[in-house]
Amino acid sequence: MKKLSKKALNSSFWRWFYGNLTCFSHEHMQTFAYMWSMLPLIQELYETKDEQAEKLQTYYPFFNTEPQIGSIVVGITAGLEEARANGAEEIDDEMINGIRAGLMGPLAGIGDSLIVGTYIPVLLGVALGLSEGGSIIGPMFYIVVWNVTSIWFQKFIYNKGYELGGSAVEVIVGEQATALRESVIVMGQVIVGAMAASWVNITTSVVLTTAADRVLDEATGEYIVQEKDVLLQASLDGAFPKMLTMLFVLLCWWLMAKKNISPIKVMLLMVVLAFVGVFIGFFDPGLSY
Repeated sequence: MKKLSKKALNSSFWRWFYGNLTCFSHEHMQTFAYMWSMLPLIQELYETKDEQAEKLQTYYPFFNTEPQIGSIVVGITAGLEEARANGAEEIDDEMINGIRAGLMGPLAGIGDSLIVGTYIPVLLGVALGLSEGGSIIGPMFYIVVWNVTSIWFQKFIYNKGYELGGSAVEVIVGEQATALRESVIVMGQVIVGAMAASWVNITTSVVLTTAADRVLDEATGEYIVQEKDVLLQASLDGAFPKMLTMLFVLLCWWLMAKKNISPIKVMLLMVVLAFVGVFIGFFDPGLSY
């Protein structure tokens, strides 16, 4: 009975980890990286070059998913390829590619929402807090924590995919997994929303009116009249603190989520709005010239 060695599995994993976007193109995306990660497994399972070339052709069809969570697909096909090399007749090219094609879409959604949309922003938020005052602790925190957790997570799901083989499909896209994923997404949205309230601060310097107050002059014992500006920001804070910040965040979300405007264009728009706001007096950056 043929059994993949730890050396071959580790080689496959590290090839995917370092090269999941190797030779990336619009036509093939992650196809060549996938083939490269499967090569040491196929070389160990099949003796002749002809057999190796034939089996490697299985992984030539288009493949693309979120790179980190996509390592589980490589692990699953490693287990399937081992079973096929041991004579499992039900496992053929069509079955392997059916699993690959069926998983890459759902996994892309899971990875983009949990890793790119939730985990990375949370790590960056913590790193920004630690970077206050120019401290190097912030970037070091992000570099170390991201790499350690990313490697551990990818290696873990790669091995689990290899152990489960084809049965991993239900574990990944089944009802329980879907419910857990949605719960984590909601939690991530709450965290990102709290980070937005902490790190984004939009205020206005607009003066609504000027009020006159009678103030007692302690030196003379007489009342004097002092003029005091009534600011729009103070009125907004009294009714709804951080209202402008909330509107700003919702505007950015609406532009990107509903109007499909890229983040780069949204940032450029915010720069333009900032310049215009300062020019007309809506914003006051507190600079002197």
